[in-house]
Amino acid sequence: MTEETTQNTPPVLAAGGLRFAWQAGQTLLDIPVLDIAPGEKVLIRGASGSGKSTLLNLFAGILTPTAGTVSLLGTDLSALPGATRDRFRAEHLGIIFQLFNLLPWLPVLDNVLLPCRFSRRRLLRARESDGSEETAARRLLAELGLPEAGSASAARLSIGQQQRVAAARALIGNPEIVIADEPTSALDEDSRAAFLALLQAECERVDATLIMVSHERSLEPLFDRVIPMRQLAAGTS
Repeated sequence: MTEETTQNTPPVLAAGGLRFAWQAGQTLLDIPVLDIAPGEKVLIRGASGSGKSTLLNLFAGILTPTAGTVSLLGTDLSALPGATRDRFRAEHLGIIFQLFNLLPWLPVLDNVLLPCRFSRRRLLRARESDGSEETAARRLLAELGLPEAGSASAARLSIGQQQRVAAARALIGNPEIVIADEPTSALDEDSRAAFLALLQAECERVDATLIMVSHERSLEPLFDRVIPMRQLAAGTS
């Protein structure tokens, strides 16, 4: 991504005057301005307990700010009714949750296909790119090293395998924005490198923006921009 492209393209995510507090008078996050460009790969790095997951939940519209705005693709999330915000999230965001949020009683393939069940937009995109949503799901599982896992119960997988299934679910249907919360925490060094290579390649293939949080300093060279979490915390902006 060139500097000229970044300057001339509206941000895919824009936060302004963003503040968040779990309790009155105890502000956790204070972000005067933060813009992220389409196709940009951004790492937000900080220690455990620094507010990284809270920040991603604000970006995704799962939480609403105490003050200020978060806009995705030009839409102010806090201005949307709850059901509309949920639908917007399903259509435009792929999320890799820190605790995966897989449905343990469903087979792996059905877990990966969930976004296509909730979003017609992502269903059509999966069909356009791979011919069918099932083909898209199997391709992602194979690229993530789980080619035979489709019929297995999600509950029977290892932690590392569950993490990769969560990534396949986030990527299916080519969402414009992928948000990842510590997605390499359960992977060994070799698996971590392969996982990140696939994640970034899939995002680049469809020009999706990747916003990832992690405590791992070694990941910094792999991203277009690194934002230390301390710059976003209250009292340090």
